[in-house]
Amino acid sequence: MDTFGNFPPSLTPNRDVIRVFSALIEEISRDRNTTLVTISYNNCIGCASQRGSVRLVVNQDTTIQDERGRNIRAGELQRGMRVDAVFSSVMTRSIPPQSQAFFIQVVRRGNQTESTTGRIVEINSRNNYIMVLRNQNPSSIVRFNITPNTTILDFFGRRTSLSSLRTGFRVRVEHASFMTASIPPQTTAFTVQVIR
Repeated sequence: MDTFGNFPPSLTPNRDVIRVFSALIEEISRDRNTTLVTISYNNCIGCASQRGSVRLVVNQDTTIQDERGRNIRAGELQRGMRVDAVFSSVMTRSIPPQSQAFFIQVVRRGNQTESTTGRIVEINSRNNYIMVLRNQNPSSIVRFNITPNTTILDFFGRRTSLSSLRTGFRVRVEHASFMTASIPPQTTAFTVQVIR
């Protein structure tokens, strides 16, 4: 195995690079010939911290491959995908920092997601879940399980933690499209965004 893990050495020649594995695509925006892909990661080589997020600048110089190693276009990247990536260690000081992407490989397609908006009525940080009331009817409560990959954002869109959430907060939850048949129904939260 080369020094770049599974990444082809020809794609990372003589560069000061950072390599992340199984990062989650959280957001994608496109403008003419450039795509900005915001990823969060828990497994990083060359980072100051193993955990973080970065906005990748994807352009014609970026090699993008699917799970089978076939070249694909930036337009085929989607929110919720898991990717391995190689990008420049030179970054902007913005939040999240921005960096030029050299190589992106899809390792897993994202689950289909849905969005639910409601008010938090219970927070259980011991068992990692929140209960959200979707409308005034108590039967509309949904339990959202919080995993290590769940992104929690405050009102300003900054990353925060489960412990900073409070009952009564209005939130928008991006979650898996399936729910259990239990009462209340349960599903996995991908993103929890405080909206009021």
